[in-house]
Amino acid sequence: MSITQQYALDAYRARQHGEPVPPAPGAHDWQVIRELRDRHQFHAVLAGRPAHGRIRRVLGRLLRSRPRPTC
Repeated sequence: MSITQQYALDAYRARQHGEPVPPAPGAHDWQVIRELRDRHQFHAVLAGRPAHGRIRRVLGRLLRSRPRPTC
């Protein structure tokens, strides 16, 4: 059974019992991603690390340390 079929079955059952219909699959995906990011930032602060900008800082450091090609 696919996710869409399961959702349709759950929505049908909820309507039959007079309950609210469950949210559609994927309706809250971005909210979950934001909450995960916030959690990682919170744990970084507790560990004494910078809370944001770590990836850009590391990539910038890697790009600056590479030898530049000479023409």
